[in-house]
Amino acid sequence: MRAQGVSVRYRASPAFEDVSLEMKGGAITALVGPSGCGKTSFLCSINRLTDLIEGCTVTGQLAVGGESILGREIDLLGLRRRVGMISQRPNPFPLSIWRNLELPLREHGVRDRAERQQRIEQALKDVGLWDEVKDRLGGSALALSGGQQQRLCLARALVLRPQALLLDEPCSALDPISSGGVEQLIAQLRGHCTVVIVTHNLAQARRLADETAVFWTREGRGYLLEAGSTEQIFEAPTHPVTAAYVKGLRG
Repeated sequence: MRAQGVSVRYRASPAFEDVSLEMKGGAITALVGPSGCGKTSFLCSINRLTDLIEGCTVTGQLAVGGESILGREIDLLGLRRRVGMISQRPNPFPLSIWRNLELPLREHGVRDRAERQQRIEQALKDVGLWDEVKDRLGGSALALSGGQQQRLCLARALVLRPQALLLDEPCSALDPISSGGVEQLIAQLRGHCTVVIVTHNLAQARRLADETAVFWTREGRGYLLEAGSTEQIFEAPTHPVTAAYVKGLRG
């Protein structure tokens, strides 16, 4: 995925401006920086969730798999199947565990019942939930613990076999043990799916990410301060603000 000169504005207020960033296929890219610097807005622009916000405009060039995705002709349903998103707080549908996974498959045209069943079971196994829920698939997803709900949401995205997955602070509402489980699942996606994760947890970024992009603010506008390999960002940053941030002296 590649952004070139991308800016997002909410009516007259810029969220961030002129961001150019390549997110390598099959790699995990972390977006870090203080609150209000445009990280989540950038994430939402990648699968056009910004379209759902009244008064929001996106300019520049954004490509997924070499295909420009900002044109009016783009198939938004197809884009969001290829580029899934997980929010900060678990948001399972108020339906059964099974229906949480079956519904998106039906919506995206998977009509064969046997295929749906196979894909649902595999997605639950991939996130380590199958053994925990296989005997209560008809039960409410809302009865699951917070960590289980987040893993279910991850399975709901993976059941569509996306090319990329966008994660907006997926562990911020979880306890340390549940966070560790979700981190492990994200790490297992490396090489199979392009992952972009927003996190305020620098230790998490350092553990998980292959690449790290540091966002910052200037005069109330977000911008990309520095990007590179995670090792370079944490061990040999080129910008003094980045150096202070990763040492805990700024931000």
